[in-house]
Amino acid sequence: MRWKRASLVAGFAAFVMASVQACAHRSAVDSWDPSTRELGHSLLEPSAPADTRNNTLEALNKILASSKLSAFDRSIYLSIRAYQLNRVGREADSQKDIAEMGKLLPSAWSLVLSGTLPELAGGGDRAAALRTLDSALQQKPGDSWLVIAQAQVYMQLADFQRALSLLDEALASSTSVADRRTALYYRGHANFNLGRYAEAAEDFDATLEGRTTLRSRLGPLLWRYAAQVRSHRDARTALGKAVAGEPLDEWPAPIAKFLVGKLGAGELEVVAESDDAAKRANGKCPATFFMAMDSLRRGDRHRAKEQLQLAQARCPTVSELNWAANSELKRF
Repeated sequence: MRWKRASLVAGFAAFVMASVQACAHRSAVDSWDPSTRELGHSLLEPSAPADTRNNTLEALNKILASSKLSAFDRSIYLSIRAYQLNRVGREADSQKDIAEMGKLLPSAWSLVLSGTLPELAGGGDRAAALRTLDSALQQKPGDSWLVIAQAQVYMQLADFQRALSLLDEALASSTSVADRRTALYYRGHANFNLGRYAEAAEDFDATLEGRTTLRSRLGPLLWRYAAQVRSHRDARTALGKAVAGEPLDEWPAPIAKFLVGKLGAGELEVVAESDDAAKRANGKCPATFFMAMDSLRRGDRHRAKEQLQLAQARCPTVSELNWAANSELKRF
């Protein structure tokens, strides 16, 4: 991809470029599987001021005028422009961009939208993201990837009951292992935030099917641990069996090493602050949240509350960890 050849004319355009690069990288690395994303890492920075939106559109227009973009690259940019057009009230033009995506990637355009729009919503205008997804669903009714994306935006709005209903729909209409696994992962989060911990543990457990590497299993395993702690099950033993014999030195595996009692809390904090991979992934965010879960396992609610408050501050609003910290604090 020739990202650096694009000429970006405003500060927010740089933000758009960064988000596109991250989304494209995520697709190439892990097939858009959210559970393999670095825990606590947000792809986007905070939203830009409203007066930069026209400049952003101008930058996107210049990029999309190039004849050198691949179909995938063009679809990524079109998805972002569709969102930006919706933000400024140009819904008809937004729909045209979505239609063009459908022509470029007939079998994968909805997957692209599901990867970009929830991240863009977290950095800006969630109502515009939902309008864009509604337009997309008019072109492909019931598409599981688009419905999953809607659920993610509703979880950013803390409407977990609405998200749960949408994820039930997405599971019913899933057509592949990938969309079923993703729907289960997010339904696990909806259930967790609603205090339905046993159901959350079951969902996270179900997402483990077919995963063969520690990298692909670790996210669901850590979230299953949290759900099992909150449903008063033996979370430490279950996690210990799941990671037995695995190397736990590469981030974020030290979190699991701490949770099974093989690393001290202070040592985990040092790793989260000093390890290069942890620093790139905002490692202090997940480390703090799962230390709170360990405190709850030990019955130390006072310490858990302090750690949840810290996680709330450290984790970006598009992060599942932020949602969970907020929801847990409401139950204290």
